[in-house]
Amino acid sequence: MNTNAAADQEDEVLWRAEAGIATITLNAPHRMNTISGPMLKRLTDFLVRAGEAKDVRVVILTGTGRAFCAGLNLEAQSKGTDNLSVGSGVTPTNLDLRNTPPTVLHSLDKPVICALNGSAAGYGLDLALGADIRLMADGAKLAASYAKRGVLPESGGTWYLPRLIGWSKAAEIIFTGRNLSAAESLALGLVSKVLPAQELMGAAQALAAEIAANAPLAIQAAKRMMRMGWNEPFNEHVHHVFLQLLPLMQTQDMKEGIKAFLEKREPNFTGQ
Repeated sequence: MNTNAAADQEDEVLWRAEAGIATITLNAPHRMNTISGPMLKRLTDFLVRAGEAKDVRVVILTGTGRAFCAGLNLEAQSKGTDNLSVGSGVTPTNLDLRNTPPTVLHSLDKPVICALNGSAAGYGLDLALGADIRLMADGAKLAASYAKRGVLPESGGTWYLPRLIGWSKAAEIIFTGRNLSAAESLALGLVSKVLPAQELMGAAQALAAEIAANAPLAIQAAKRMMRMGWNEPFNEHVHHVFLQLLPLMQTQDMKEGIKAFLEKREPNFTGQ
């Protein structure tokens, strides 16, 4: 085994955790962070790690170089040097997608901020849509170029886009394979804020710190309920919300929140 090659593959997704914030960075800028098989596994592992780590309250997902993620690594697929099945000519009879980034990301209860340092296309766009909040560099684009490659948004795009911007706009974007500028993405509500590239990570970290200062169990419960609410009638949903509220009322964090309010100070939440 080429140990240098293995080390390089490990470096293609980076992990850093500090002050309750885990930053997961796609780090293959030489190929615009296109996703390889090893990157998929490493990204999944880091997302699972973030979900399980008690000291992690918020996740930032970003990339290095001029792109956030330009999709799957189709060049490696065409050469047969990667272990993804895209374009292999093999049709699997069953697929286990439980341990893939889009599924793990969607199931993650902790807030995820996607800091779009550059353009997101194909798989990269689906990945960004799976985050809770998206901040975007002013020179970046969102490229829904699936139909131009003979495929469809296979990793969540067909589920997220109609819910985020409505059926008609989602259909227009997917069917045309259109590129969206940062300004267009902001106008559609696909991103929360557009910033100069040099300010992007600072803004993402400041937002993550603001979220991390709040009660983590309450935030995670709220995210679960928001996710469930997309598919539930109102009466069933408020019932489920109340069932989430009952255990929160027994936590030290809720007691701390009330005490801090009465004492007119900032709360110190411990996640207990």
